[in-house]
Amino acid sequence: MAHTVAVLGSWQSDFRTHVNDLTFIEQAQVAALGAYRAAGMSPDDIDAVVFSLAPTFFLGVADADRWAIDSIFAAGKPIFRVHTGGATGGSAVEAAYTLVRSGMARSVLVVGAERIAETPDAQKVLNLIFDPFYERDMPLSTNSLMALRATAYLKRHGLTEEDMARVVVRARRNALKNPHAHLKGEVTIEEVLNSRMIAWPLKLYDICPRSSGSAAMIVGNLDMAKRFCTRPAFINGIASVTDTYWMGDRLTPSGDTDLVDYTLVARAVNESYRRAGIRDPRREIQVAELYDPYSFNCSTKLEQAGFCSPGTAMRLEREGAWECDGGLLAVNPSGGTLCTNPIAVTGLVRCIDAATQVMDRAGPIQVKGVQTALATSSGGAGQFVSSLIFGSAPRAGSPRH
Repeated sequence: MAHTVAVLGSWQSDFRTHVNDLTFIEQAQVAALGAYRAAGMSPDDIDAVVFSLAPTFFLGVADADRWAIDSIFAAGKPIFRVHTGGATGGSAVEAAYTLVRSGMARSVLVVGAERIAETPDAQKVLNLIFDPFYERDMPLSTNSLMALRATAYLKRHGLTEEDMARVVVRARRNALKNPHAHLKGEVTIEEVLNSRMIAWPLKLYDICPRSSGSAAMIVGNLDMAKRFCTRPAFINGIASVTDTYWMGDRLTPSGDTDLVDYTLVARAVNESYRRAGIRDPRREIQVAELYDPYSFNCSTKLEQAGFCSPGTAMRLEREGAWECDGGLLAVNPSGGTLCTNPIAVTGLVRCIDAATQVMDRAGPIQVKGVQTALATSSGGAGQFVSSLIFGSAPRAGSPRH
């Protein structure tokens, strides 16, 4: 019998390039302890653990989740490692949700850590996601692939680099209020446009940083929520979709997508809407924490998630539609992935930031009156996509146990 699933507590570190005062297992332990304290729980109250861990090439230690088992109080419990690239954190929350929803566990700890700056060149690691026989020799990389997508998007819809820069300005300004954000500050459109060119039209400020840190979340069934949380965030809908490994296969007439109209995100988000009973996202959702490692990603995801029609998100950006105060939708009050990208837990942080908005625990970045929030994450050059809906009440008709 299906069980209602709720977020009971969460914790995230302050993110920065290097973490020099803690080891990897200490990062994970601090996050786990933070989530336990936030939920008023102890390790004895947890039935299982899901470890959010992306490529260990960044860390240089194989199977670091096993190294951390004792430190996160997982010995004697089932533990699962999840890895779907940038979508890892979102996939980890979905795995925990499934354990609770199915009745296999009453409550589950989701925890992970990242030390991406341990490697001198993260791009060399990220480029391993591409097919070694055809795609790497192009040379295709995450930056060059996203530059191709950005170029196609701007051209198709008659948009400019200045439109992308405007997204960066809003994100950095939002991050000013977020004590955990890596990049923050008042930047101008001119400063974004004048930052170093990486892969045209993407400049340094159009691209997320390499962030290190840790995060954790505890989810549980309704009985656990009644015991430990006065205002939980209910997970009312989840969905994940996976695409083919080869990029070229996605761009054929029989494929699902092209460089601009990336339907995988729309499929995942729409399925999570269906499961959550969301019929009109523009009216029913107040906050969206979208996975946006590049400045143009936020706009494409807003369109794919049904908040506006194709090609209009950046035009609406000019009118302040995505501001936290007075806009049509509060988009990435945290500053988003564009300001903080600890790959192993980026998707988990998106979920934490969405859930805490619903729980009225978002602190300085809290948006007023949030009843429903969306969190997305993507990984593997868009090969994996996850989408989760958090609500202040269980979906109507959902089980009451």
